[in-house]
Amino acid sequence: MARKRPKGLLAMGWASFESAARGRTEHAPTSADYPGTVVRRTSFIAGGGHGWRISALETPRARPAAWKIVVITGAPSWAEYWVETLAALPADREMIVVDRPGYGASEPQDPVQDIRTQAEALAPLLVAARGQRVMLVGQSYGAAIASLMAQAHPGRVTSLVLLSGFFADTGPTARWLLDVGARALKMLPRDLRHAVVECSGQRPQLAHARRALGQLSIPIHMIHGDRDDFAPIEVAERLAAETVTRRPIRFIRTPGANHFINDGPVEALLAALEACIPARKVWRFAWPKLPRFSLSRSLAQASGA
Repeated sequence: MARKRPKGLLAMGWASFESAARGRTEHAPTSADYPGTVVRRTSFIAGGGHGWRISALETPRARPAAWKIVVITGAPSWAEYWVETLAALPADREMIVVDRPGYGASEPQDPVQDIRTQAEALAPLLVAARGQRVMLVGQSYGAAIASLMAQAHPGRVTSLVLLSGFFADTGPTARWLLDVGARALKMLPRDLRHAVVECSGQRPQLAHARRALGQLSIPIHMIHGDRDDFAPIEVAERLAAETVTRRPIRFIRTPGANHFINDGPVEALLAALEACIPARKVWRFAWPKLPRFSLSRSLAQASGA
């Protein structure tokens, strides 16, 4: 039976220090939980000419699924916290979840603070098989990055989902963590240190993400828990209402959910993502309708003439 990832702030924080002390890039190695036929590690070279080796978890498929779900994780960026979701994905879907640049098993060793650089580096994730459609999911800090990716590659992304999107304004828990983290920055493990640096410097960059959202013509969905004390739901709702987009942003309020929706019931998350997949329109041939012709009426008109 697969082991659960560490959950809760204390457990995740302790796992970060423990894995750093032992030289591991994963808090609980995924290879010990699932066979490679279910979930496996993969890697690719970053786009934009950056040349970094980027690590990710993916669901192997014998043939390409109809939909490829690409997940851009938050800060810290740990793909392993999506492993239960990956393992539960149905066979007609595939998913890849990334350790963003500067996190986990991904290069570089220094933080990559510019969200535009992150979007460039992660662009290879959007490459899909012939006929395959892509749903792009931006989680927390990854929401702004995913928005830039979708705008920069029109035609590659069919549906954009912003899951628990973080847009600079912090809830009480995130505010406390960033304050404590800033004071103890040099003592933090690499991934936690990079998360503090990223989140503290996001606000001036959000104009890029808002501009990108306004230029998208694909469906945009926001999924947010009403008990999110990291990224307040009110901030996400305001962004959805104020951002002028080509089609209205669909906002989905998740009752009782906190910031870590991927730590909740897997079935609920998969159902929420599935609801963001547009139904394929079935084309049916219809014979053209001809005007009604009445023989008796035509004869009566002819005799009257």
